[in-house]
Amino acid sequence: MATVEMEPVARETPSVGPARIFSEGDGHAVLLLHGLSSSPIELRYLARYLQNEGFTVCAPLIEGYSAGSSEQTMEQWVKSAAREFDALAARYERVSICGLSIGGALAMRLIRERPSAQSLVLLSLTLAYDGWAIPWYRFLLDWAYFTPLRHIYRYRESEPFGVRNEALRKKIARAMQRNSFSEVGPSTISLPALHQALRLARAARKDVAAIENDTLVIHAIDDETSSPRNPRYVIDNIGANFLRTLWLDDSYHMITSDNEREIVARETTLFLRESEVAHGARDAQNQPVVSKALARRLRQLAAVGRKKA
Repeated sequence: MATVEMEPVARETPSVGPARIFSEGDGHAVLLLHGLSSSPIELRYLARYLQNEGFTVCAPLIEGYSAGSSEQTMEQWVKSAAREFDALAARYERVSICGLSIGGALAMRLIRERPSAQSLVLLSLTLAYDGWAIPWYRFLLDWAYFTPLRHIYRYRESEPFGVRNEALRKKIARAMQRNSFSEVGPSTISLPALHQALRLARAARKDVAAIENDTLVIHAIDDETSSPRNPRYVIDNIGANFLRTLWLDDSYHMITSDNEREIVARETTLFLRESEVAHGARDAQNQPVVSKALARRLRQLAAVGRKKA
C-alpha cells in the first residue's frame, strides 16, 4: 500500500483480471503471497527469477483477499492460503512461504498454521501502516469501519505508488487511470479490506516469537508505507536461528518491482538454497538446479564455513 487519499468513489472491479502464476520446477516449491487487494502480477518478476533458478513457483489468488473477489475475513484468508500450501506440500518435498507487504503478515500467520514449511521470506513486511507517506488520519481506519463509511469510502492510491523509479511511476499512473489496476496493485482499497488487514497484522505480531523457521527479511529503509519499525519488530522477536536481513536504499515499498528488484530476487533465491543446504535437504544424487553464479556463491559460503569451523 502506497500513499493514500480518502475520497468517495463507486465500488470498482479491476478491468485487468488477476491471474494465478504457477511454474513446475524441482522439489522445492515457493508459495508467493501478494499484497492486500492486489494480484500475483506484483510478484511476476520474482516468480520468473525463481523459476529460472529451478524452483517450483506458485503465486495463487486468495478468495476474499485478492483483487476482484468478494470480501472475507482474515481467518478465511489464512484458510485459503493453507489450502494452497497443503496442495504444494502433497506434491513437493519442501515448501517455503514468501509474502509481500500485508502478504508478509499473511505468511507469518500461515507458517504458524503450517510449521513444517522450509523457510519464510518477508518482503516489505507491513504490520502497521506507518510509513512517511501515510496520511495523518490512518488511526481512524478501524473507527471508520464501524460506521456507514465502510459502504461509501475507498482509499485511493496516489504517488509515489510504492516505487522510487520515476519512469515506472508514470507507467503505473497511466495504468491506474485506464484500468483501476497496475502491476503494483489496485487504485483503491475498501475499508473492510483494510480493517481485516489490520486484524491480520495484530494476529501476526502475537505469534512472532514462536516462528522458528529459517527467515529472510528484506525491507527498504525509505519505505513510504511501512517503516523499518515493522521488520525490526520481527528481527528482535522471532525465534528463528537462521535469520538474514537485507536493507535496501534505492527502493520504496514495492521492492519486487522497483529499482532493486533484481537484488531482491537474487538474495531470495540464494537464501532459499542456503536453507536447503543448512538442513541437508538434498543428497548428492539429487542436487538443486542453480545458476553458475549462484553455485559459485554457495561454494564460497561453504568454504568460509569450513574455515570458521
